[in-house]
Amino acid sequence: QVQLLESGGGLVQAGDSLRLSCAASGRTFSIYAMGWFRQAPGREREFVAGFSWRGSSTYYADSVKGRFTISRDNTKNTVYLQMNSLKPDDTAVYYCAADKAVVFSTTPYEYDYWGQGTQVTVSS
Repeated sequence: QVQLLESGGGLVQAGDSLRLSCAASGRTFSIYAMGWFRQAPGREREFVAGFSWRGSSTYYADSVKGRFTISRDNTKNTVYLQMNSLKPDDTAVYYCAADKAVVFSTTPYEYDYWGQGTQVTVSS
């Protein structure tokens, strides 16, 4: 099993920045990819950003490209999501997820482990 613990959410104003953290523990060697997803009220969970541990490529949703940056600290088994120039449309619960599959995916149901989520609220 893999445990994921997110932190860093909060209430900010439009244009502000936040950094989310996701600490992974347990059988982390079984993880192929990590991703950040978000879900706003009444909407489906959507992919935000992600990468595979075995490569250098990162992936972003079009809606966050140029504003959000995903990064990792291998020594701490921690993944970060730096969010800049936040907009009210970014308001959602943000989830960290881990995938054991060998092909990177942006589809939520293909991820095997999920954190509890952290709320991000951006006021206008």
